[in-house]
Amino acid sequence: MKIAETDFQAWMGGVQSRMERALGRLLPPAQLPPARLHEAMRYATLEGGKRVRPLLAFAAGEASGAAPERLEIAAAAVEMIHAYSLVHDDMPCMDDDVLRRGKPTVHVQYDQATALLVGDALQSLAFQIISENKIADRPEDRLEMVRLLAAAAGSRGMAGGQQIDLEATGKTLTVPELEAMHIRKTGAVIRAAVLLGAYCGKNLSEKELKALDRYAKAIGLAFQVVDDVLDEDASTATLGKTAGKDRKQGKPTYVSALGLPAARHLAQELREQAHAALAPLGDAAKRLGELADFVVLRKF
Repeated sequence: MKIAETDFQAWMGGVQSRMERALGRLLPPAQLPPARLHEAMRYATLEGGKRVRPLLAFAAGEASGAAPERLEIAAAAVEMIHAYSLVHDDMPCMDDDVLRRGKPTVHVQYDQATALLVGDALQSLAFQIISENKIADRPEDRLEMVRLLAAAAGSRGMAGGQQIDLEATGKTLTVPELEAMHIRKTGAVIRAAVLLGAYCGKNLSEKELKALDRYAKAIGLAFQVVDDVLDEDASTATLGKTAGKDRKQGKPTYVSALGLPAARHLAQELREQAHAALAPLGDAAKRLGELADFVVLRKF
């Protein structure tokens, strides 16, 4: 393994460990009433996942010189939104899956009503922690962070993308239609992770913020393209979730629209776009560039 790869792996492991501790601290204790709900919230959020969104927040925060103590709050809020979306996505009324991160989904481990409340409570807690902690110097920046996360999770972001996905089941979508769906469903929260991380530090120029926005959009789409590829050619054991589910359910994917080789090629193109977008940030964007490689080259 190259030294640079070892350095990145160490950084990534450090952020993942830090976030596990931060989430454990920020989530309600399992024994606090109502204990079943709090236990299920911790079950849904802790001990699993790649933590890609927190990693992106920390990497963007390095580009803006942000304090780690601020970044872990912003990253935890984004990860709670992500965890809530997975809990709801797995429910019988949505994708009806029984496995997530290598363990039973929340509605299987607990029940559907509890799973619904877990998602609701995680979303509320995300906004509570970013509003009650000073994670940016200027009040207007803190307000913008709340707005960004709310928009990313709402009807013109993740929730809207999920609705489009539900309506598209059994249909054939063009690549532009797939992109429009996934910019919302997957990309919006990834974009929020990058921008929230950046806002935790010094004020970046408009040019730098636009560069981060272009990067985030490319990475958000790349993440989904690779997810579609892995759903097609990776195993359930490797993924920690049911492999081949999208094809069986008739979900339109980049693989169904383009074929496997072309989908892989598109992921590489998006990786190149992400790297190109980082040029105005120079060496400060080192981790963001490494994460672009990780997102596209990952095997799980």
